[in-house]
Amino acid sequence: MKTDNVVLMSMARESLKGRWGLAVGTFLVYSLIIGVFGAMRNFGLIGLLIEGPLILGITEFSLSISRGKEARLEQIFEGFKFFSQALVTYLLMILYVILWMLLLIIPGIIAVLSYSMTFYILADDKSLKPAELLDRSKKMTDGYKWKLFYLCLRFFLLALLCILTLGIGFLWLIPYANITTAKFYDDIKDKPAANIKMQH
Repeated sequence: MKTDNVVLMSMARESLKGRWGLAVGTFLVYSLIIGVFGAMRNFGLIGLLIEGPLILGITEFSLSISRGKEARLEQIFEGFKFFSQALVTYLLMILYVILWMLLLIIPGIIAVLSYSMTFYILADDKSLKPAELLDRSKKMTDGYKWKLFYLCLRFFLLALLCILTLGIGFLWLIPYANITTAKFYDDIKDKPAANIKMQH
């Protein structure tokens, strides 16, 4: 039986106890790197090239925190060991989402939810090809998209509150959301959604 979202969020907070400083610092460094390259026009291509490996690295970091394993800031760079795989996976995922967005916004949102587990799967199994990763994510989230949507909605509402803190709250919200998503991944990866009632 799958775990309620509120329970996953509580589990994420428990995993972050004593590690908030590490998590906040690591996600801050990750966000700064992405932001700097994204904002500099001359480095736009470099930003595109490094984003896939960095996403893989921050995903591995999130899973380490979630699973109670050793987590290090340097993990955000470990995705570069699998540069080609991470890059092609990222570009393919972006392409699929854009193609669905061209239809309508709702199919685009469904696509984002469908492929949301892609880098978590890659973090656990580097032997899979990019197309296989996206296909597995699509199958894994089948029957769980509404649950994932409600989880995203919870964090969206928390994000609105963070705006009231002049954005400072995002320093804690972003790690919290990512560790919770890692919990979500571990909760559904071996559980087919068939015949399971939707839980918020």
